[in-house]
Amino acid sequence: MIQHNCSRQGPTAPPPPRGPALPGSGPVGSSGPPAPDPCDYEGQFSRLHGRPPGFLHCASFGDPHVRSFHHHFHTCRVQGAWPLLDNDFLYVQATSSPVASGANATATRKLTIIFKNMQECIDQKVYQAEVDNLPAAFEDGSINGGDRPGGSSLSVRTANPGNHVEIRAAYIGTTIIIRQTAGQLSFSIKVAEDVARAFSAEQDLQLCVGGCPPSQRLSRSERSRRGAITIDTAKQLCKEGLPVEDAYFHSCVFDVLISGDPNFTVAAQAALEDARAFLPDLEKLHLFPTDAGVPLSSGALLAPLMSGLFVPWLCIQ
Repeated sequence: MIQHNCSRQGPTAPPPPRGPALPGSGPVGSSGPPAPDPCDYEGQFSRLHGRPPGFLHCASFGDPHVRSFHHHFHTCRVQGAWPLLDNDFLYVQATSSPVASGANATATRKLTIIFKNMQECIDQKVYQAEVDNLPAAFEDGSINGGDRPGGSSLSVRTANPGNHVEIRAAYIGTTIIIRQTAGQLSFSIKVAEDVARAFSAEQDLQLCVGGCPPSQRLSRSERSRRGAITIDTAKQLCKEGLPVEDAYFHSCVFDVLISGDPNFTVAAQAALEDARAFLPDLEKLHLFPTDAGVPLSSGALLAPLMSGLFVPWLCIQ
């Protein structure tokens, strides 16, 4: 309000946000080089700084497991609607329900993504996906950001209709992948650091930023329902596509055991491949409990399983 000289009295409407502010950017004189395209975030940043921008990665998949921007890996109950992202440019909400009656574990059944109105580039666009309804268009039927000059900087595309949608938002340096596998939705994002950090103190509840709140994390002491598949079978099924016994592998084992559905292996495999494509530092691709100072031993993992109870260890902080 103050920065735009708006009155606090009477009805007001804030102006649409401009693109993420880039350090060192400013008006270019008529005698200088042409101004960078405000709807090409990566090109603008690289032109100003002589290097590509930094990026962050977050994902939510399975029952669900959340990998935060800061490489925390949580297995969460988060029943109902929870924000994955809530910043000045983007809002992402995941809605989850229990995988089975009485189970603590949940799975994402609905995703809502709002690309907020940006003055030079796009009209506000809403993308909404539900299980068995993964559209290749925004809610208004369009596949781009509208009629503004930078409308093409936001697009929806699919190579596998009904199962895999990719949304590219070049104006904020962001790519999102949404998948449906085994009756649940998976979300994966690569986003420019400046965009991910553009939020106020009131927008502090974001699973991609802080991971799941402690009260929503499935802990070692909680008991979960087992499915019809044994631990050895689940490990064998997961090992085929996930040879490294990292957080993705153990997420896969957990999902297969709880759901009894071998198709859950695909969710963890796809999440790992997205991380491989999206992470700027591949040394952080595989996460292990030892990364958080918690040693992983076969006895610690198998003891609750052998007693007939599966207790997830996935709370890497």
